[in-house]
Amino acid sequence: MPEIPGANGPDGQVAITREEVAHLADLARIDLSDAELDHLAPQLAVIVESVASISGVAGDDVPATSHPLPVTNVFREDVVVPGLTAAQALAAAPASEQQRFSVPRILGDEQ
Repeated sequence: MPEIPGANGPDGQVAITREEVAHLADLARIDLSDAELDHLAPQLAVIVESVASISGVAGDDVPATSHPLPVTNVFREDVVVPGLTAAQALAAAPASEQQRFSVPRILGDEQ
């Protein structure tokens, strides 16, 4: 297992305490029982160690990549084209009023 800077466990491994899990759960507004806290602390430590081990895979001679293949821009040119006029947009509407679509009221006056 690679040594993790700032790790608080033996041999540089991450040791996530029950109190740290409780603090994170509190920040996330998650209510965890004592049994859940005891169960999650070692699991989170394993997850953090697994993610940290990935940093040891690539050496300094391997450039960082965000995608395995070159990515090119697939967007088209932003060309201004004429849009519909209000009359054209409202031509197929079942009902219109003052150059707007008219729809049935679905909410009462209790706003």
